[in-house]
Amino acid sequence: MPAFPKPRTDYDYRPGAQLKALRDYPKQKGKEDRAIPPRTRNRLLLATWNIANLGVQQRREKDYRLIAEIISWFDVVAIQETNDNLSGLRGIIAQLPKSYRAIFSDPGGNRERYAVIFDGERATLLDEVGHITVPNKDLASVKLTGVKQEFRGFDRNPYLVSLRAGKLEFVVADVHLYFGKEDLASIERRCLEAYAIARWADSRRRDKYAFTPNVLALGDFNLPVRDESDPIYRALTSKGLHLPDHSTKIGGTDPVSGSNLNNDAQYDQMAVFPGQIEDAIEQSGVFDFDGAVFRGLWGPTEKEQRLFRSYVKYYLSDHRPLWTALKI
Repeated sequence: MPAFPKPRTDYDYRPGAQLKALRDYPKQKGKEDRAIPPRTRNRLLLATWNIANLGVQQRREKDYRLIAEIISWFDVVAIQETNDNLSGLRGIIAQLPKSYRAIFSDPGGNRERYAVIFDGERATLLDEVGHITVPNKDLASVKLTGVKQEFRGFDRNPYLVSLRAGKLEFVVADVHLYFGKEDLASIERRCLEAYAIARWADSRRRDKYAFTPNVLALGDFNLPVRDESDPIYRALTSKGLHLPDHSTKIGGTDPVSGSNLNNDAQYDQMAVFPGQIEDAIEQSGVFDFDGAVFRGLWGPTEKEQRLFRSYVKYYLSDHRPLWTALKI
């Protein structure tokens, strides 16, 4: 996982001012829908966040403070792009309250681990932890009409973590689909991985031996657009998974906001089946932290805005966290 180029600027910031900007962002006119619901005894706040090249880019303690501030608003956060080098993950944990802990996978493709950070006072880790795998004998069953490529397995096997919050038990499948390039071969491979997740989720909700039928697949699906025009979307939803609407409207009036800094893709998603988990969803949204931080670096010219984005994606991330509030 190669790092983004380190931005060429002498811009520096005081973490206290940026922390205040993050906390006050929903108070700005027109930004009210950025507010994260408060924690209550009957609500679990769950998020997913691709933190770019975590452990590879040279983040500083104050950068981890900002990342940890956002994570601390949630009870459970699935992380993508944690490098084999765990220094980045440990840098975040060091800034979180002591009740938070992290579990993580071994590295897969791109030397990338999955991680799940959770508040042990709000969620309990249960017995099932592992990966989504497709046995060799079933590989040929992962096929899609119009896709000639054969499925040979995941580049990064999605990471499974079972949790309990209140009376709700569920399995989180932390996902980062293969991206590759924008060519047909890469898109077909991504479609097959999306279908393999849908197929797995459908089989577990129907299997009497499943640890729990409550499955929540979340993470970076590298999904360009969340509608039927997109083949990855069609593959992911082919077995009945739903992608809940967002309450935030970033960059327009469309209820599906971009989860990347350029606001031109809906890469990050949560996918659920109709039933207990979907019924428990109160609200979902995207938090565009880039609208709050580093205002001293933002400017009206394209050059200034490119520098701003390069700074944000190096020290924080090029993805925004996606969250949902669940009744428990």
